[in-house]
Amino acid sequence: MCPFLDSQAKPPRALLDSSEALQRSILATVPDAMIVIDEAGTILLFSEAAHRMFGYDEDVVGQNVKILMPRPDRDRHDDYMRHYMETGEAHIIGIGRITTARRRDGSNFPIELAIGEAQGEHGRLFTGFIRDLTEIQRAERRLNDLQTELSHISRVSAMGSLASALAHELNQPLTAIASYAEGARSLLEEDAPSAETLTTVREALAEASAEALRAGQIVRRLREFISRGDSEKRVERLRRLVSEAAALALTGAGQIGLNFEIRLDAEVDLVLCDRIQIQQVLLNLIRNAVEAMQRSARQQLEIRSRPASRGLVEVVVADSGPGLAPEVAAQLFQPFNTSKDKGMGLGLSICRTIVEAHGGRIWAEPSDFGGTAFHFTLELAEEPQDG
Repeated sequence: MCPFLDSQAKPPRALLDSSEALQRSILATVPDAMIVIDEAGTILLFSEAAHRMFGYDEDVVGQNVKILMPRPDRDRHDDYMRHYMETGEAHIIGIGRITTARRRDGSNFPIELAIGEAQGEHGRLFTGFIRDLTEIQRAERRLNDLQTELSHISRVSAMGSLASALAHELNQPLTAIASYAEGARSLLEEDAPSAETLTTVREALAEASAEALRAGQIVRRLREFISRGDSEKRVERLRRLVSEAAALALTGAGQIGLNFEIRLDAEVDLVLCDRIQIQQVLLNLIRNAVEAMQRSARQQLEIRSRPASRGLVEVVVADSGPGLAPEVAAQLFQPFNTSKDKGMGLGLSICRTIVEAHGGRIWAEPSDFGGTAFHFTLELAEEPQDG
């Protein structure tokens, strides 16, 4: 334990001076940001790394630590501290979490936060160690972008091969249909078709019908092949899925003044899903919301959850953007439908495919903030049993 947190030790003056020098040395050299606060949330110690990380040139000792938090945590921090002091229920202390912090210039950035607690002479003290995840997530995004590009190239190549094979497979029945139909039409152009001619026409139409069914079977087999892949579903905590996806989606977004709130029902936290796929859905919806609010005077983003019917949980991503035009809303989840200048219109279509593959559904409604609220459902899971 650091000397300044040990209220029981009574060192002589020389050791006290030495401990103060050690304290200054630690605060100046510890690589991660280190902050010590008291029960009221007042900053007692603020390391050099914390100054650099949060962009404060001036001394912040004596201020409330909530100045380092974005909304809604900034508005609720005092209540969180008071609740912990009264009940002892820890949500972060001794656990650690990935969350979002606020720099002096108002920009938000992702952090990994670990908090420890010690009993001091004048009450409890809390030490926070903070690691900036911006560079880590930027590197992850670069890797993800590279993987996405390679995957895109692979998909384009596969689609080319698939299109070629499909054209080859369908060409024969479609050519046969056209030939039978043209032949039947020619025979029926006679002034008075004989019984033999009509029999031939019926045979031609029957063959055309059979070829049409054959073409339908080719398409059906193709659809079954494409949809055959199964997701790797596991029991996951929805709060972790949302927190990580939000931290990644908001990194580098440059949104100053964005009010972001996560309100998840703890009773429906465990879900059965493929973590990567569902985080891709959340990432897409959050980024769409941020883009939609770029020109909005009020920027409110909220992610919430609530129980749904038949063992499902409903997740909502709501924004205060301009909302959806009726003509856009009508074809919202159709592929290649987009209102973006550079978009391909596949994001929401992919989201629907993923959610439906998980046994849920996705839809959009007007939000309480005047923008759009995307809703999707996931299957609830039970707490995994050890052993």
